[in-house]
Order: sequence, then C-alpha cells, then structure tokens
Amino acid sequence: MRLRELGRVKSIDALSSNAGSGFRRVLGVWQLTSIGLGGLIGVGIFVLTGVVAATQAGPAVALSFLIAGVASGAAALSYAEFAGLIPAAGSAYTYAYAVLGEFVAWIIGWDLLLEYALVVAVVSIGWSAYLQALLAQLGLPLPDWAAGAPGTGPGHRFDLLAALGALAVGGLLTLRIEWGARFNAAMVVLKVAAVIFVIAVGLPYIRVENWRPFMPFGFSGVTEGAAVVFFAVFGYDTLTTAAEEARHPQRDLPRAVLLSLAISLTLYVAMALVLTGIVRYDTLDNPAPVVTAFESIGLPWVAFIVSLAAVAGITSVMLAFLLGCARIWFAMSRDGLLPAWFAVLHPRFRTPHRPTLIAGAATAVVAALYPIKEVAELVNIGTLSAFVVICVAVIVLRRTRPDAPRSFRAPFVPVTPLVGIGFSLWLLSRLPAIAWERFIIWLAIGFAVYFFYGRRHSRLARDMSGAAPPSE
Repeated sequence: MRLRELGRVKSIDALSSNAGSGFRRVLGVWQLTSIGLGGLIGVGIFVLTGVVAATQAGPAVALSFLIAGVASGAAALSYAEFAGLIPAAGSAYTYAYAVLGEFVAWIIGWDLLLEYALVVAVVSIGWSAYLQALLAQLGLPLPDWAAGAPGTGPGHRFDLLAALGALAVGGLLTLRIEWGARFNAAMVVLKVAAVIFVIAVGLPYIRVENWRPFMPFGFSGVTEGAAVVFFAVFGYDTLTTAAEEARHPQRDLPRAVLLSLAISLTLYVAMALVLTGIVRYDTLDNPAPVVTAFESIGLPWVAFIVSLAAVAGITSVMLAFLLGCARIWFAMSRDGLLPAWFAVLHPRFRTPHRPTLIAGAATAVVAALYPIKEVAELVNIGTLSAFVVICVAVIVLRRTRPDAPRSFRAPFVPVTPLVGIGFSLWLLSRLPAIAWERFIIWLAIGFAVYFFYGRRHSRLARDMSGAAPPSE
C-alpha cells in the first residue's frame, strides 16, 4: 500500500455530476430548514437550559448559548459554503473526500455513523420519558418492566417506548422522503409554536431580581456551560445529508443551514432569559425544568402544553439524525468503502431503506437496554471532529480551488474557520476520558474495516486504475 492512496480525492465536478442519481428531488428551502430545526430544537431547549442554569451558569446561561452558538456558527458558515459547492449526499464525509482525501473522509464518515445513531438512541430515551409522563397524567402508566433500561429504576428491564419510537421513525424514513419531510415539518411547526407560546406567556411573570446575580458561578461557569449546551446547537448538519433530495441544492442548502441555526439560537436565548426570569435559577436542576417552573408560578396547563411540545420536538430530532445516519451510510457504500448492498434505493420509494431500517433497529436496541448517560457520553466527539475537518477543508479549498463556483462564500476566511477549529478543539478537550476510550475502540474497528475492505473496494481507486471491482 502506498501512502498516497490514503490521500486520493474525489473531484468536485465528479461529485456534482453524480449527485441525485435515483433520488427524488422534492425538498425546498423551508423543508430543508425544518430538517435542520428538527435536529437543533429538542432536548436542549426543554432540559439543558434549566440544568446548566442551576449548576453552572445561572441566568447567564443565555450567554452560554451565545458562546456555543459562535462556535457552531463558525462551522455552520463552512458547512454552508460546502453545501453550495458540493450538492451531494454525505455531508462532512463527502466534503472531506473532495478536499482532504479518502482516509480522512472514511474516519469522519465512520465517526458520524456512530454519533448520529447514538443521538437517535439518546433522544429516543428522552422522548420515552416525556411520553411516559403524559401517559401517567392520563392515568395510563406503563408497567415497571417496560418503563426503562436495567438499572434506571426499580423493576426496569426494557424501555419499550424508546424502542418503539426509534423503530417507528426508521419505518417512516423508508417511505417517500417528502412524507417524512412533511411529518417532520409539522412537528417542527408545533414545537416552535409551543416554544414561542411559552416565551410569550412567561414574559409577564419575569422578575428582574431573579437575574441577580447574573453570573453566580463566574465567567468560568458560563464557559463550562457553553461546553454542555453545545449539544443543543448542532444538528443543522443533518440537512446537508439530504442534498441529493433538494430541488435547488446550491441555492437552498446554504440558506437552510444559516436559517435553522439563527432561528434555533434566537429561541434558545429567549427561553433561557424567560425561564431564569420567572423562577430562581437554583430551582431548575431537574429533568423537566420548564414544566417545574410553570407549575411553581401556578400555570400547570402551560406545563402540559410544554410536555406535548417536548414529545413533538424530540420526535423531529430522532427523524433528522436517523435521516442523516442513513444517508452517510448510503454515500460510503456507494463509494465502495462499505458493501454496495447498502447503496440500493427502494424500488418504489427511492430511499436508502436498508441502512435506514438497520440503523433504526440498532438504535432501538441501544435505547431500550442502556441508560441515557452511558449512551450520551460518546455523542459530541464525532460531531466536533467533523466540525474541525470541515473548517480545515474550507481553508485548504480556498487555496487549491479558488476559482471553484461557490453559491455561498463563508466570510472572513481563514479567520472564521479558525474560530470554529479553536472552539471545537477546546470543547473536545472538555470531554471525559471514558468517552475518548470508547471512541478510540470504535476508531480501531473502523481502521480494520477500511484497510481490510474499504481500501480494496474503493470505487475511486478502481476508477483511477481502470480495474474491475474485486469479488465480494
């Protein structure tokens, strides 16, 4: 094996010309934006806002969101440039393949397969908890054996609703993409409307004294909070995985990336200020802080609406990330780095049904049998690694292909991507050692798959050498 084989790149022209083969181009800018919002607005706005305020940032949790938003925004601008330049499925994996080479692309794709699947599992568990609370309010509690993973409560053996939720989303995504997109858009409209409603209802109950002190844990607490709430400000990258199903990808993908991040960040900051304004920040350290806050000021009916919105909102997060996982898997298989069996579209619905159903089943098993903390520890590493790669790739491509047609150009390059790189590396350094250990094990498995399968079956390698595909 020659080292230069690891750095072979796909041409941008080839990626653009191959994009869309077999897919249905039916998604417009607002459907793409709703996929991004589906990935962005969920557990963060309904849980992390209160928990981080109580334990790390106080009322200045709004600043934590802004800091995290700057880090995410720098990466978002880089994503937007690539989305307009290379309208192909695969997101960060495909962009890395075009600039940094096959081996780096493989690492990022392999990372994101794990991260996106784990996000679905984590969110499924949270979705189950909110849905169980609603069922209990209606007098329909689940039996103990079906209420959670082993070790999460007395008698818990299996999180039934989490498993069913992941399976249902996987089934929905195997149908026509516009059906899943319409369902997702409806859920996004519902949860955004509910968040705006909660903010509007809470405004008259704000007491300025609840914002004092604004930074009870100091500025270091604000920055530590930013590392936690970063989980809530990525997700827009999921919409770029659907590039080959967009009607006008060069125009609409960059717009959708920036719109989804701007809308969600505005709602996060507003919710943080309202929540810490209506109650003391130190009362919010619980799994449902928004519900608790409105119950404490005598508005339980608002709490019920919040629970409904949380169920809807978290459903759309599951849909966005499972969609992204399946399409990255499809792109890697189409490139020959994973078996081509996964790159077959459904003959009727024109969706990558095989990776979608397999990923849905795998996340259902994980969500049903493992506690949320164990699953969540691995989530951020792959996404932050992808952010670093994308920001580096923008700088490299500006030097190697300054003439490439870009429908959107990230401003202030190289400063903007360098900001994204710096913030992402800092956040990576804040992750626990156990997460790194498990991540390294996953990477070792990925290296074995690449060197024993992907390198030999690479479609790019065959095209460059003119060789026939090796036998499976």
